[in-house]
Amino acid sequence: MSVYVDSSVLLRVILGEAGRLRSWGRIDRVVSSELIRLESLRTIDRARLRLGLDDEDLALHRSAVLDAIDSFDLVPVTTGVLERAAEPFPTMIGSLDAIHLASALLVRTEFEPLSFATHDRELGLAARSVGFEVIGLGKS
Repeated sequence: MSVYVDSSVLLRVILGEAGRLRSWGRIDRVVSSELIRLESLRTIDRARLRLGLDDEDLALHRSAVLDAIDSFDLVPVTTGVLERAAEPFPTMIGSLDAIHLASALLVRTEFEPLSFATHDRELGLAARSVGFEVIGLGKS
């Protein structure tokens, strides 16, 4: 099973949060935008401040994020991705989510069949509106 994942999915797994993707261990191939590194590491840094993570916990979480991402097939944030992200989508979507969705759209045929995993309702709706099977919004 090939799945495009956004940072919400990776972070719930790494941080051990409730509602994490149950099918995570059954994914054969994980695809994401290079953007996932920035989003995930910034979120880990905010968690350090917000949750009071000590240096050891911070290092463990950062290392887990980087190790996971090293195993992903990453889609570069190219001019083509940015141009597609700037085009209209059938539903409302923010800029960074548009980059994720554009990345998935541009590599969909390369990883067919490609599902889309997110815990973000707006991004999930947008992905579904362009034909992706979406997992992560309910009990998946």
